[in-house]
Amino acid sequence: MLRVGGVPLHVLCEGSGPVCVLSPGLGMGWFDWEPVVPLLAPYRTVVRFDRPGLGFSAPAAEPPTAAAEAARIAGVLDALGLGGPATVVGHSLAGFHAEAFARLHPERTAGLVLVDASVEENARPAPAPALRTAVARARGRAYAAAGLPRALGPTLRRLTVRASSVRGADPVPDDLVRRTYGTGRVARALLMENARYWDVAAEVESLRSSRPLPPVPVTVLAAATGSGSWLERRRLQRQRALAELLDARFEAVAPAGHLVMYDRPGVVAEVVLAGSPSRVVQA
Repeated sequence: MLRVGGVPLHVLCEGSGPVCVLSPGLGMGWFDWEPVVPLLAPYRTVVRFDRPGLGFSAPAAEPPTAAAEAARIAGVLDALGLGGPATVVGHSLAGFHAEAFARLHPERTAGLVLVDASVEENARPAPAPALRTAVARARGRAYAAAGLPRALGPTLRRLTVRASSVRGADPVPDDLVRRTYGTGRVARALLMENARYWDVAAEVESLRSSRPLPPVPVTVLAAATGSGSWLERRRLQRQRALAELLDARFEAVAPAGHLVMYDRPGVVAEVVLAGSPSRVVQA
């Protein structure tokens, strides 16, 4: 546990070599990168941490913003004594955080990898942010008081993972799922991240017009189950448009659901290890 920005955060640092930071999507924890870490740790210093309220981290007093999450990544690296540039990997919602880090801390960015990242074209802040924040907090307190996180949290976690992975199973041990998703703390953090989603998206949209990306490798990985459905074609189209916007390399990863790190961990690792052609990673 490291105190970063006044908040005790659960942080893991493994391996050696150039630094990479792995940040999971909305409401997810450090363990969601577990399939990727063994493929990276022999060649990279791999940093994972739970955002406030998630996993084993303490909650934060303030709601999330893109700038604050970028500063949190920098703060974690500082707390670990890792001052050099890092490759930042963001999945889903954390794609916003990773991009914000690259734009706000270009001198500390060695590369950017967006794994089936959130895409919102022409994002605008949702109205009444203070009211939405208060409602999210009230809902979190009410859910916890009613015992809903303990009763429903682990089951909802399992169902979400199964629906988001072509493997159809959640590899995280039952006791760990209960210790995290069975708590009101994690439920409140998840509700807060969801309540401020559009604000974070709009903040990144604003950064794109004022803070250019540094001249580092940028890759957009897009999940493709291979269904060929209209919905999947539309999702891939939006991911490709994101890659064009960021002047990034685009790669469709198939077969894979939204949780690409579960379905194709080797592909994620290969992208992070790009620049080390002698390293061959098995999926």
